[in-house]
Parts: sequence; C-alpha cells; structure tokens
Amino acid sequence: MNDRLVILGSKGGPAIRPGGPSPTSSLLELGGRRIVVDCGLGVTRGLVDAGMHLASLDLVFVTHLHSDHVLELGGLIHTAWTAGLKTPVRVFGPPGTEHVWRRFAEALEFDIEIRIVDEGRPDIRELVVVEEFSEGEIFEYESLRVSALRVDHPPVVDAFALRFESDGRSVVFSGDTAFCPPLAQFARGADILVHEAMLEAGVDRLVARTGNGARLREHLLASHSFADEAGRIAAEASAGRLVLHHLIPADDPEVTETDWLDAVRKTWSGPVTVGRDGLSVPFDPDKKR
Repeated sequence: MNDRLVILGSKGGPAIRPGGPSPTSSLLELGGRRIVVDCGLGVTRGLVDAGMHLASLDLVFVTHLHSDHVLELGGLIHTAWTAGLKTPVRVFGPPGTEHVWRRFAEALEFDIEIRIVDEGRPDIRELVVVEEFSEGEIFEYESLRVSALRVDHPPVVDAFALRFESDGRSVVFSGDTAFCPPLAQFARGADILVHEAMLEAGVDRLVARTGNGARLREHLLASHSFADEAGRIAAEASAGRLVLHHLIPADDPEVTETDWLDAVRKTWSGPVTVGRDGLSVPFDPDKKR
C-alpha cells in the first residue's frame, strides 16, 4: 500500500445539491493503515470508489460532531458490517461520539438483530470501540502516532485538528476552524496540511440565496477560515503541501479553481491542491522516510 490522501467529500456544510460535491470526509493511507477522517454524507460510497474494501474498515477519526462530519458514521460502519466486517473498528472522536454511535445502533436494532440471527453475522455492537479524546496524543500503535489540538470553531467547544505521523511522514487536518495561530506550530513540518477554506465573494452569494442568510454569515465569519488564512498557517508551519478542503462554497458555478489559487497565493507560495471529491494526493516521492 502506497501512502496517499484521498479527498472523499470536499464540501463545507451538510447540504448537497444536484451535481455538487459531498460533505467532508477523507481517506488517509499511511504506515500501512487505512484511516477514515470524518464521516460526512457520502463517505461510504467515496471509500468504495477509492478502492477500499469496506470489510477492512479499521480506524475512524472524527474532528467534531457537526453533521457534515459525522452524519454517516453509523451508516459507514453498518454498511461495512453487511459487506463482511468481522474485525474490530476503533472510532476516535470528541465527547459525545459514543452517544452518536449508540443511538444509531439502537435505531437500527431490528435490522442488526435479525441479521445476526438470519445471516450469522457477529454482533456489530461488540465490534465497535469508541474512544473519546481531548487535546494531546490520542493514538499510538507501531509506527503510527496521532495527536489532537483544540481549534477555534464557535459555538462548538470540542473541535479538533488532528496530526497523523508514521515513518517520518506527517499529515495534519485542520478540522473546522477560524484562523487559529496555534495550528501553525501543531502542523510544523507536515508533509501535507489539509486546511478548510472560504472565499469571501462566494460567501456573499451563499448568504444571498439562503433564508437564514444573516445568521449564516455570522457563523461562517466567526467559525471558519478564508483561503488566505489557510495559506498563512501553511507558511508559518513550513508545510510541504497545502490542500484546501471543506470548501465554502464548493458548489458555486461562478467559483473556479483559479479563484481559490488566487486567494491562497496572497500568503502561500508553496505547492497547493484544491480539494475535490475523489482526488488522490500522493506524498512527495523524493522525501526521505
């Protein structure tokens, strides 16, 4: 397995529109492990399209409990189970993640219990282990180490950036955050920084076409980062590559990739990738491991 990052869903926010991208989720293949980061609507199909056999589902990390990051957590695990999952799945998330999973299992109790009896499947509820985390190191096994940093995403308190490291390679996911200077130190020297991004002109059009525009605008400006702010974090972190993710807006026909690049180039001169659904981002093959 070659190390790579796959953007499964690149859209910020839970709504989906005809022909548009899916909400946030990613697949990180690192250190011989397949790691799912966030579980927005569409994550299961995205993983299958990326070539992952769902029965090999192993590690899932959730940055925070907004629906565009956790709505399909239960659906992913259940679908993997119906695809042959028999081995444990470890789910790492902020406080409340256990509640999300347990309530999903309760809602699907009829289906789960009848499949156990009728199809001879193991009890899915015994396969899933949820571990809730705060800041600091949250996972270490063999060469893989994962740590978390609390970021600024009001009114959500338990929102985290995640850093994955293995064999000299590292990837940092900002999660959802307003401009957060401590994130630069957390992401120091990362091969890939995956950072959320907004475009100001696009925000204005998004607000204009929604019924709760004024309130939505307040939230977006208080809780998210513009593309040039993502560039500032990448520059201060000396990251190897910046990947713009959780795009706001991601489905505006007037916004092009050039718009994103123009915005981020105000503060970042290094390699940059604008995320889109299904995009695979390889690691720099020339970097020594």
